[in-house]
Amino acid sequence: MSRKSRERKERHVAEALAAPPSATQRTTRQSPYKMRLVIDQIRGMKVNEALAMLQFSKKHAAVQIGKVLKSAVANAEAKARASNDALDVDDLYVAHAIVNEGPKLKRWTPAAMGRATPMIKRTSHVEIVVDSKEGR
Repeated sequence: MSRKSRERKERHVAEALAAPPSATQRTTRQSPYKMRLVIDQIRGMKVNEALAMLQFSKKHAAVQIGKVLKSAVANAEAKARASNDALDVDDLYVAHAIVNEGPKLKRWTPAAMGRATPMIKRTSHVEIVVDSKEGR
């Protein structure tokens, strides 16, 4: 391994340790509009409150967002364990939560008089960043 690539790798590892813990789910098979309705409700909340709200939500998007939030909390615990820091999960809050549009699945459905009309099945990218209250 050359000196330049070793330095690049060390810089990349240092940036990863400095960044707040996050989790991303790509190409979730749900419309971004429907996902944003749920993610707007948990933005800025404490993690435990957000998980409780997602658990009792009737929306299907809450299930997918709950998985991403649990993964972000697990990533925060793993990062704290790797750097020998103390982490209280009760102090974590949702610092950054966004839903971006993913690739569209283009399908065709039969229509009248032998024609076909397009169906666009939308997908989403969900990104959640958690941080502790001290960083707030």
